[in-house]
Amino acid sequence: MAIKSMNPTSAGVRGMSKLTRDEITKSTPEKTLLVKKKVTAGRNNQGKVTTRHKQGGHKKHYRLIDFKRTKDNVPAKVAGIEYDPNRTAYIALLHYADGEKRYILAPHGMTAGDSVMSGPEADIRNGNALPLRNIPLGSQVHNVELHLGKGGQLVRSAGASAQLVAKDGDYAQVKLPSGELRRIHLDCRATIGQVSNLDQKNIQIGKAGRKRHMGWRPTVRGVVMNACDHPHGGGEGKSPIGGKPQTPWGKPAMGFKTRKPKSSDKFITQRRKKK
Repeated sequence: MAIKSMNPTSAGVRGMSKLTRDEITKSTPEKTLLVKKKVTAGRNNQGKVTTRHKQGGHKKHYRLIDFKRTKDNVPAKVAGIEYDPNRTAYIALLHYADGEKRYILAPHGMTAGDSVMSGPEADIRNGNALPLRNIPLGSQVHNVELHLGKGGQLVRSAGASAQLVAKDGDYAQVKLPSGELRRIHLDCRATIGQVSNLDQKNIQIGKAGRKRHMGWRPTVRGVVMNACDHPHGGGEGKSPIGGKPQTPWGKPAMGFKTRKPKSSDKFITQRRKKK
């Protein structure tokens, strides 16, 4: 795995970098595991913008990923490591012994030809999925379930990993990448290892057009808008925001808690670290 810096043949590529993607061994996806993905441009069924700064982007199909890993005690061979345009991590195509094919998140170090398996009897090996009850303390895990049988929801982005810290009664304590310590039921599943594509966070986008290819529109600061468009706007010349920082809809933007209390908050042992 390495990052390649581009030669400054133009202003657009000066400072740009990209991944060499040495781990990828398969360039064409499995057609039976593809689904059409409609671009909504950040709008709802009424045509109103509900997610700002999103539009267009390169056309892409969605890859059906097996986050549940419930095909127990059936060995699978890794047919290849692929790029997935819908996520930062690489994905691995598995060929099961009974002929079925599935995609999973590729752990760091997985290569074509490796053998993986899921289930309580699976070995503690990179890429195997087991209940937290059967994973030894101190292990690095990813694709962690929050609710039994729902599939992995936590620790799925490139380079991420959580650590199994303790087991107490019916629950395990898992330290997440954010620093949060959370109680998760011992029967919930997790996959051994760290998510692939560790260097993804180090790439430099380099130019605005590359960001547009990803489906992102420009973000304009409120202070440069007119007063009718943003609470920070208006004024003669370069003016301060005047008052407290606010969102475009007049809500406080800094230090104002917006997270609604959830019933699952009782499972948080320690809040995430403050930056």
